[in-house]
Amino acid sequence: MSATVHIASDHAAIELKAALVAWLREQGHSVTDLGPTGSESVDYPDYGYRLAQAVADKGGVGVALCGSGIGISIAVNRHAACRCALVNEPLSARLAREHNDANVIAMGARLVGIEMAKACLDAFVTTPFGGDRHRRRVEKLGNPAFDQA
Repeated sequence: MSATVHIASDHAAIELKAALVAWLREQGHSVTDLGPTGSESVDYPDYGYRLAQAVADKGGVGVALCGSGIGISIAVNRHAACRCALVNEPLSARLAREHNDANVIAMGARLVGIEMAKACLDAFVTTPFGGDRHRRRVEKLGNPAFDQA
């Protein structure tokens, strides 16, 4: 099963991004690299917003990378069309798709090695949303009223 994957990082994750782009293409996925292309310092929100917009406009899934994965995941999650999950191992990646219908995963280049990142991506792109009981919960994520308990 091939997927459309949009990927972006900041300067701290440029090497991890390059490795994952090559690996994803080897696996037969369609990959859009949204930058950056060099190691000069950049601001992760700029690339998180760019990634979120690509996922919203073009569909597919996204991969957000920065030093810890935290900052860029926050940026991506500011877009109403995105549900970004910070993951460090494949089970979390699988559950993010299956239970939360996440369409973006974030990882930290300083925390996750290349092989673990590949395993997370494989779990993420091959797992479908579970639907059923999870659907109503995911629908609540888009509801601005937090006091519905």
